[in-house]
Amino acid sequence: MIGRYLGLSILLAFSVASGNAWSYDADLAASYERLFSPAVGAQAGKALHLMEAPALVEKIQAGEPMVLLDIRTPAETMIFAPTLPGSLIIPMNELFTAENLARLPADRPLVVLCQSGARAVAAGTALRHIGFDRVFIVKGGFRALNEDLDAKTANAPAGAGKGR
Repeated sequence: MIGRYLGLSILLAFSVASGNAWSYDADLAASYERLFSPAVGAQAGKALHLMEAPALVEKIQAGEPMVLLDIRTPAETMIFAPTLPGSLIIPMNELFTAENLARLPADRPLVVLCQSGARAVAAGTALRHIGFDRVFIVKGGFRALNEDLDAKTANAPAGAGKGR
């Protein structure tokens, strides 16, 4: 009987002592609150800096200065990768090293791409969170770009592409 109470007492003491292990970083949460506060209603996508594939194509055709950042793995970029001058290929798992962050532009918008858009949302949000303000994310990634971009669209003047 004493052993049972001793065991329960130890378990209770451990639970109380480790209570802080289940807490969260309040300062970090507050910083995310500021980051996401504009993301409300129909304007949420714009506030999160999501960009549709056709909008990216139009910006490229119009010659708007930007840097495409492909965060896919080396295996994914082996077959095809962005060819826009100044494009960067930095796998997501290597993006947040000091060396690679120093490669990112401060003078032009940074457009983050991955295969489907999921990794780009995470990486783009994190980049904005650490201070890169002009970061945009291609909604749907290369898949969406591939669906929108064909030879006719790629060679059309800005604003005259598929369905536009």
